[in-house]
Amino acid sequence: MDWILDLIRVVLSFSFLIYASWSDWKSREVSNKVWAIMAPLALTLTLFQFVVFDPQGLPLFALSFAITSTLSVALFYAGAFGGADAKALMCLSLALPTYPTKLFQFNILRVSPIFPLTVFSNSVLLAAFTVVYAVLRNSFWRLKTGKKLFEGFENESIWRKFAAFLTGYKVKTAELEKGHMLPLEDITKSEKRADERRLLVLPKDEERGIIIERILSAKQEGRLQNEVWATPGLPLLVFITFGFIVSLTLGDLIFILLGLILA
Repeated sequence: MDWILDLIRVVLSFSFLIYASWSDWKSREVSNKVWAIMAPLALTLTLFQFVVFDPQGLPLFALSFAITSTLSVALFYAGAFGGADAKALMCLSLALPTYPTKLFQFNILRVSPIFPLTVFSNSVLLAAFTVVYAVLRNSFWRLKTGKKLFEGFENESIWRKFAAFLTGYKVKTAELEKGHMLPLEDITKSEKRADERRLLVLPKDEERGIIIERILSAKQEGRLQNEVWATPGLPLLVFITFGFIVSLTLGDLIFILLGLILA
């Protein structure tokens, strides 16, 4: 019965994460109903299993939820997380606060005692691989056009340019109206001096429409060229789902990589 409950909690988590990822990918929105359904189901199953089969693990259950919730809320208010991302990790801490050892005993030494932290670190690492694509695309654009990557941003700091180089790339202004591209630059019009263009390090989705209007207006008035910096704004929930799968089957990727390096 113990391992069956482990299996049910894993299937529950995977099912909700898959649906949330699909919804996030399609519309960049996830209904709160998803988490309103998952949270009580996860809490009931986990609490029942711990009380019946592992009552001494209840303090770790509470600690896992507390740490995961604190981290999620902090990242949300810092602008590094979306609301759905934070809720996903919090619900995961209710469903699988610790690694399901009854199902995957071979990875017990490769994960954090607080399982959602392993999922989080794997998600961040997997998302970081998108940097490779951005670097290659920017390098190819530079070689192909012979133009400067940051023409018009001479007054911007090196670290802002570096951040844009790693997380975004040049796109046609028309592409901003399609899909879910987030502008990595903004432009402000001034009557007394030339237009000011600035790079955005942490673009906010709620400001996307206003910034795009300014960019398109500047393009129509001839105050801006046809290419601007943007990022695809890939939904983190997709990476959280992949991070969840990797955490169950392989363990903590950072732990594994460090082991390979230091071996």
